[in-house]
Amino acid sequence: MPRRRDSDAVRVVHRTARVGLRLTRAQRNRCYGLLRSAGDVWACVLEVNHWRWRHDAPPVVAYQALCRELSAAGPGTFGELDTTGARSVLRRYSDAWFTAAKRRNAGDVTARFPRRRRGLLPVRYYHGTFTLDRRRVRLPTAAGCPALWLRLDREVPYPMEQVRSVTLLAEGGRLWVEVTAEVPVTAYPHGAAPDPGRVAGVDLGVIHPYAVAGPDGHGLLVSGRAVRAEHRMHLADTKHRRRATAGRAPKPGQRGSRRWRQARRRARLVEGRHRRRVRQAQHEAAKTVIGWAVQHRVGTLTVGDPRGVLDRPAGRRHNLRLRQWQIGRAISMLRGKAELAGIVVHLVDERGTSSTSSTCPTCRKRISKPAGRTMTCRHCQLTGHRDLFAAATIATRTPGRTPATEAGGGSSVTTAVVLPRTLTHRRAGRHLPGAGLSRRDPRRPPPHRPPPAAAVAAGAAPAAVGVSWPAEARPTTSSNPVGSRSTAPRGEEPQHHQPGERSWSQH
Repeated sequence: MPRRRDSDAVRVVHRTARVGLRLTRAQRNRCYGLLRSAGDVWACVLEVNHWRWRHDAPPVVAYQALCRELSAAGPGTFGELDTTGARSVLRRYSDAWFTAAKRRNAGDVTARFPRRRRGLLPVRYYHGTFTLDRRRVRLPTAAGCPALWLRLDREVPYPMEQVRSVTLLAEGGRLWVEVTAEVPVTAYPHGAAPDPGRVAGVDLGVIHPYAVAGPDGHGLLVSGRAVRAEHRMHLADTKHRRRATAGRAPKPGQRGSRRWRQARRRARLVEGRHRRRVRQAQHEAAKTVIGWAVQHRVGTLTVGDPRGVLDRPAGRRHNLRLRQWQIGRAISMLRGKAELAGIVVHLVDERGTSSTSSTCPTCRKRISKPAGRTMTCRHCQLTGHRDLFAAATIATRTPGRTPATEAGGGSSVTTAVVLPRTLTHRRAGRHLPGAGLSRRDPRRPPPHRPPPAAAVAAGAAPAAVGVSWPAEARPTTSSNPVGSRSTAPRGEEPQHHQPGERSWSQH
């Protein structure tokens, strides 16, 4: 629960970092005992409300009422778990119940109340109840139990005075501590802060998690092929492991052996490692977008929300790709980092953009959706990356004016389609196995070419008139560079750019 702050105080955001633990066997057993006790608290609340439902009594769901029930139970009911940890479980239950009730009142019949038992439940300790000393943390325990000091595998990335809570949890067969801190919003020098009037469109995808089309003809492409390869390799490895351990499975009615338990533990560890790798790559991708936006002083990010298509059945393989996409996590990561940088994020419907319905951003005519990354309009002969086309169209859907522009602090939001001319390539997931350094192949032809003058004069958008969209991938010093192709339409002479007109950033 965020604390109350003064209106004139420095604006802060809550950030959470996950830190591993280095424990002895006794400390590990005590930590799991706390998590099991938290699960017992959750189960007791479910039992109480089930008993009240059977006797036609209203359920106990308010946080204050649940705390009174906990006080009536007396001390020592849940082992080493103290009152602070038990109350964190009660708050979690109360928030889950009221969230489900709010969704059902709004018409969402799929919302379900918390009625499922949990063996291990995270335990949260708020400011003032724990002690954090560099790479050690002391968690409170019940009266009469010895103090529980835990050693961290790295230092907390936040100053001690900013830490507000710590959470003990188990994931992937390992124990972790999540440290939540109040981090002030980034302060910029005069004239370097993001301008809310500078808008960039963001198109979300699988191959390219983020494709950004910003003002002044700047664009960004973040490649996620390494993340996709990690998903595929992990799936293949899981299938091989299951085939290898199928013979170790105990028969029905027979207790499992130690070898089978070790194989299951190994599978959990591998699954947890895979999730951490993918999560880190997603953080890197979102951080790249925000860093690019700060560099170009973009103060508003308009993100196309494609979650409306996730419920449509598209076959076994494509449904697996959509499930591995984790679009909600990508949006939340981008939002959190943008809030810390002082950038406003708007979610808009991406229906009708070039990435979904294949609409040309210049002549606004429908064209067939391409099978690859390059899209060509047969009406105006515009060719380019379809994700960038979608991002440029999404940027025009910024809802009205931002709060800063309404107060007179920035320029008005533009609605003209601005096609990127300078493109920056980045890769997410360089830490993944098999993902090495890469550069753009100089033998590849530039993937874009401007529409002919006749098509522009016939009815193309004014934003594309006079714009070299986009330039060559590398500067050329001769009229016929080696290893490059002509990008001019058939029947016309190729137009080469001068060395000073280089507009593709090679990274």
